[in-house]
Amino acid sequence: MTRKHVLDGVKVLDFTHVLAGPTCTRLMVETGADVIKVEAAPVGDMVRFMPALKNGRSGYYIQQNRGKKAICLNLRDKRAQEIVHKLVKDVDVVVENFTPGVMKRLNIDYETLSAINPNLIMCSISAFGQQGELSNLPGFDYIAQAYAGVIDMIGEEDGPPYFPGLGMGDVSTGAHAYGAVTAALFHRERGGSGQHLDIALLDCLFHCHELNVQGYDGSGGELVPHRSGAHHFAVAPLGLFKGKEKYLVIIAIGAQWNNLLKVIGKEEFNDDPRFADNAGRTEHKQVLIDAIETWLASTESDDDAVRILQENHVPVAPVLSVPEAMAHPHLIERQTVRTVTDRAFGDVKVPGMPLRFSAFPDFPDLQAGFLGEHNSEVLSSVGYSESDIKTLLDDGVLADEPIPT
Repeated sequence: MTRKHVLDGVKVLDFTHVLAGPTCTRLMVETGADVIKVEAAPVGDMVRFMPALKNGRSGYYIQQNRGKKAICLNLRDKRAQEIVHKLVKDVDVVVENFTPGVMKRLNIDYETLSAINPNLIMCSISAFGQQGELSNLPGFDYIAQAYAGVIDMIGEEDGPPYFPGLGMGDVSTGAHAYGAVTAALFHRERGGSGQHLDIALLDCLFHCHELNVQGYDGSGGELVPHRSGAHHFAVAPLGLFKGKEKYLVIIAIGAQWNNLLKVIGKEEFNDDPRFADNAGRTEHKQVLIDAIETWLASTESDDDAVRILQENHVPVAPVLSVPEAMAHPHLIERQTVRTVTDRAFGDVKVPGMPLRFSAFPDFPDLQAGFLGEHNSEVLSSVGYSESDIKTLLDDGVLADEPIPT
């Protein structure tokens, strides 16, 4: 039998919304899982109204929810909860990202659902986790970044902290959750049980501190992580250097240090005690910054500077804008930026699938569902008749929207 992808046959009930949870289930559907997305009646996932909007359709929603079957339930209604209880009998995984406690109030928490399906793997994604003094608080990516010490590391040394203009914490957490779910499925396939996974944005963001945490503790507090603007606070040279037209990221550590000195004509720095080690280079990094930027100013262009540094094995990259990145031939060739076609929106570019599998080199052609588009298909699979479904729709237990033809 030909498998469509690595998670072929895995059935998922998806109660997620916005970004972290939908990232997890998007990766699952991209790798072959059958995903039923349960949205809250009457309007569904809030990102259905987020830009870009075209023909009443959200590009944001399309990006995160392609390939998922869409049903829309008023989960506060007992009849909707009964639908979930019937569906969960035949699924492998439930993913949700409500504030802790909401699933229990809706009678669809892990304790309730695992009693119906003991082999169930349930993944709960939240800002702060299922336990702890912050756990009951609602939260978003930037809230978790603030608690994780991430935002404090971004900005000028003597200025206010900044935040990144992208969903770094949400997407990272969704990817962590995907890894946890697939590991739990592997465990179950080897004879293990179902289980409840607790994945928190705070934990995943704090996990990104490669130097800061152990550096502070291991040095007895002598190495204090702090924001330092365009250049790393503890490694040099490593930072943003001003070129003729834009900034370049340049990193020169280990053997790359000698390569950089040859390129910029400063080999005498090898005999300068100020630059004998990383600590000295960091202390005197402004001298290095000035030398590198003087050399950059002497080149014909930023492209020429990048070429010379790359040819001499010095890690370098131009700081691209989003439109520039979208137009870069490497990103296009790898389908890192990908054009998808939606039935109402038309063509739209989205971030491509980041996981690559040699046995499944092609990306599936997937469509995002309209609100409640698959109500009848999904409910009829667990015994509801067309008249039952019409009654539930008339009573507001289900919701849907017209599907363009």
